Amino acid sequence: MTIDSVDAEYIVFGLGKTGLSCAHFLSQRGVDFAVIDTRNEPPEYANLTKSFADVMVITGVTSPAVIGDCTYLVLSPGISRDHPVVVAALALWFEVSGDIGLFARHVQAPVIAVTGSNGKSTVVTMVSEILSGAGFDVRSGGNLGTPALNLLDNGEPDCYVLEVSSFQLESTESLAPVVACILNVSPDHMDRYSTMSSYLAAKMRIYKHADSVVLNADDGLLRELRPHCKIAHISSCAHGAAPYRIEQDDGDRWLVAAGERFMRTDELAVHGEHNWMNALAAVAITDKLSVPRALQERILAAFHGLTHRCQTIASKLGVEWIDDSKGTNVGATCAAIGGVFSGRQGVLIAGGQGKGADFNTLATIIDGRIHDVVLIGQDAGEIAATLDRHVDVHFALDMRSAVSTAGLLARPGEAVLLSPACASFDMFEDFAARGRAFADAVEEFSPP
Repeated sequence: MTIDSVDAEYIVFGLGKTGLSCAHFLSQRGVDFAVIDTRNEPPEYANLTKSFADVMVITGVTSPAVIGDCTYLVLSPGISRDHPVVVAALALWFEVSGDIGLFARHVQAPVIAVTGSNGKSTVVTMVSEILSGAGFDVRSGGNLGTPALNLLDNGEPDCYVLEVSSFQLESTESLAPVVACILNVSPDHMDRYSTMSSYLAAKMRIYKHADSVVLNADDGLLRELRPHCKIAHISSCAHGAAPYRIEQDDGDRWLVAAGERFMRTDELAVHGEHNWMNALAAVAITDKLSVPRALQERILAAFHGLTHRCQTIASKLGVEWIDDSKGTNVGATCAAIGGVFSGRQGVLIAGGQGKGADFNTLATIIDGRIHDVVLIGQDAGEIAATLDRHVDVHFALDMRSAVSTAGLLARPGEAVLLSPACASFDMFEDFAARGRAFADAVEEFSPP
């Protein structure tokens, strides 16, 4: 039987991981809801029907008429507000929100929210570990790990730490973090946003109701912002006298907080200037909760980073192999290149779904660092057209052949970096699957 429209108060639009969490949340509160999805076989369909046999589910949605007489549309992050169903709902004055909007309405404990084009997951994890070490009962998630609404189960902790994406922020009105952190903004998701201004506007929604903001003063798009709340700037150098910055003295680089040096960068377990900035952000955030400096230092010194984020996985014949599969945009890959190829050269493996990105910045940073690039995936040709004037470009059909080619091109003392600057979905389930394929191929690679 064909169902033309939904007869429910709430509609959950999108049946992935977040959509399923919204369904559980609404069910626990006795709310009448239905679920729709544009796909014929949404990834969480089986789990939803197993848990909620009586809930109406409509797949393969194409017409705005499906929304019927509902009053509240709950968007999954993957659904653009430009989708015809959403446009129709807004025109009919339906309330449109996402999972973070629902979370904000029900949360009681303080919330720390972190966004940015790159580094969000690392900073959220650093902050969570620092606060846990200080004795806080912390729950973390959001765009990283556990969906935000699932964090509301079983009472309230002392604090929530959320990674929040631009997609989630688009449909968030009432989130009021005790600290909001904006790490950086570089071109990403240009297949969804028509301009950088619209992407930036989505990110900026994080500080609308924040008590305090931690902001990257080095980011040209962020530097001139003057929100009406207290700001703590972080910077990679001493210019501008940012209270949280990196200083150099007699060859050593120091992390500085509130004007005082407290830790050399070589005492951190993570490497690269982008990770030093992540550490500064974590310190600035946890300073807002009065965490002792010595504890921050101890946790950061033991923090070895996250899987698939500039992670060394092997060394063969003097060549270091580094997995940065989480480098899904140009800004992330540029940061990884700057950190990995400081004082040495090597080979980059990149490619996948470019998401409408401009690869010219990548062409600039590879000069003097990368002598060969191996490209895979859907947009390899587009990337090659930008890079081939700057570096030798090679093509590979799969990860195994990419690793084999890179291994033959790399020299002792160099590194091979997988940092695709692209999404993974043309060839892999996700960035983690891509990273595992890289590690497997490196393990199998046998230099001649």
